[in-house]
Amino acid sequence: MTAPDTTRAIEAVYRIESSRLIAGLARYVRDVGLAEELAQDALVAALEQWPAGMPDNPGAWLMATAKRRAIDLFRRNSTLARKHEELGRELQTRQQTGEDELDSALDIDVGDDLLRLMFVSCHPVLSTDARVALTLRLLGGLTTSEIARAYLVPESTVAQRIVRAKKALADARVPFEVPQGAELAERLSSVLEVVYLVFNEGYSATTGDDWMRPALVEDALRLGRILAELAPEEPEVHGLVALMEIQASRSRARTGPDGGPVLLLQQNRARWDQILIRRGLAALRRADRLGGTGGPYVLQAAIAACHARALTADETDWTKIAGLYARLSRVLPSPVVELNRAVAVGMADGPAAGLRMVDALSAEPALSSYPFLPAVRGDLLEKLGRLEEAQREFERAAGMTRNISEKQLLTARASACRAR
Repeated sequence: MTAPDTTRAIEAVYRIESSRLIAGLARYVRDVGLAEELAQDALVAALEQWPAGMPDNPGAWLMATAKRRAIDLFRRNSTLARKHEELGRELQTRQQTGEDELDSALDIDVGDDLLRLMFVSCHPVLSTDARVALTLRLLGGLTTSEIARAYLVPESTVAQRIVRAKKALADARVPFEVPQGAELAERLSSVLEVVYLVFNEGYSATTGDDWMRPALVEDALRLGRILAELAPEEPEVHGLVALMEIQASRSRARTGPDGGPVLLLQQNRARWDQILIRRGLAALRRADRLGGTGGPYVLQAAIAACHARALTADETDWTKIAGLYARLSRVLPSPVVELNRAVAVGMADGPAAGLRMVDALSAEPALSSYPFLPAVRGDLLEKLGRLEEAQREFERAAGMTRNISEKQLLTARASACRAR
């Protein structure tokens, strides 16, 4: 394996293990910012040592290395508070009693640790934007540029939010625990938002070579299911779970034999996972029984259910989907929602109707670098036979995206318009 290959392999392992690592460390050091710093130190050590041979259990190696760094830090810094001195002794004792015992305990507690970390990252002491950015960073393992892409804001803004968020949590001495009672209800909405952003980054990766990141999809699904158990009377929790289950059901059909992306209407629906669809529809029924038919996640799940119930693309009830998007735009005003509504209207009422809606969104600042806008416009223009304009829009969209698979798809569509 070449040095670049080794570095990529190490970074991939860290991406998978980082949330578990940070969550486990945070439980012991009681400081999310410090936990991430220790995890980063472990990554640096891995980059230095693993080229000579990768350990059999990379996650355990990273955890053991980070814990040793924590012990060294507490020993070295005599100005730390008594709490840190006690934590240092506690970590040293655990280290001496055997790594295997501690690693076993961490394996048992990892789900609880991740849930605690989720709620700490979404603590009310932080602004909503800071909660989203910090949770995506710590639990989703996303870079600041990927978070900026997901939220359509400058990368520097996201970086500042993360730094300030960690400082605010440390200054407020936020406990590493799951909230209870009324506090739990207050913090659920931001948690749900973050979980869905993590899911979206896995379902349609914004950067890199791959169309999807299955590990992030699974992580978001797991966190959503945990939240559904934690708040069984909250319809929006079940709505989010339903939405993610149904969307995830299409994963196998979203790539072709060559690994390239396959768009929704061209997918082989026989490859959709019927178990996930049934789970999603069951979660949607639970949300409906709880009276949550008007919530944003329940409405999005209802849209996904329309696709799931259609045996073929031609059977899709686009009129109903357009109506659901109209309701969604009232409870969740957003240019992205309006753009998706334009797609549905274009399918229900014809491409000219959809194009009028898209053109009305062309001046939206939040969509100025959003590749889906010119991609949708190109699709509608192609259906109208305006092939030269469609080609330019697909090329513009290809220039905006940073995902290689998506760029190839858009370039191919531009070439097809040119050939015709």
